[in-house]
Amino acid sequence: MGIIFVIISLLLDGIINNLLPFINLSLFTPLLTLISLIIIYPLYIKKEKEYLITLFITGIIYDLLYTNQLFLNGVIFLLIGIIVMNLYNKISINYLTILLFSLLIIIIYILLTGLILLIFNVVPISINKLLYIIKNSILLNLIYSEILYIILKRMPKKYKKTSIN
Repeated sequence: MGIIFVIISLLLDGIINNLLPFINLSLFTPLLTLISLIIIYPLYIKKEKEYLITLFITGIIYDLLYTNQLFLNGVIFLLIGIIVMNLYNKISINYLTILLFSLLIIIIYILLTGLILLIFNVVPISINKLLYIIKNSILLNLIYSEILYIILKRMPKKYKKTSIN
C-alpha cells in the first residue's frame, strides 16, 4: 500500500514541476515523494529493512526521473529514513507532529543536498539559495503531508501495522 503512495507522489512531483512554470508559481518547490516516504513509515513498522530498501530504490528512481545525480537521492533518502524511524519511535504521531516532522525533514533534505552539491562543487550554491528553496517548499509540502496523513489515518486497519493517533 505504501508503494502506491510513493508512485502517486513521484507522478505528482513531475506534474507539478511541469505545470509551475506555466502558471508562474515559483512559491512552490514540490518534494512530494520525500513527504510520502515520511508518512508511509507506519505501514513498515515491523519491516524496517523493507522500508529502507523502498527508500533507496525510490531515491534512485527520483534521481533518474528528476535529477542528473545518480545515487544522490538514494543515499539522502536512506539517511532521511533513519531519521524518520528514530522520530517515529520516540514521539507519538498526531497532526501537529506530522507537520513538525515534515518541516524538519524538508529542511534536513535541502541542507543535505546543498551540502553535498557544495562539497563536490556540482552546482554553485549559497546560504541565500538554500533559504529560498526551504521557504518556497514549506507550504505545498506541509499541505500534502496533512492530506497523506489524513488518508493514511482513515485507511482500514488491515493495511496498518500500528495505530496512528
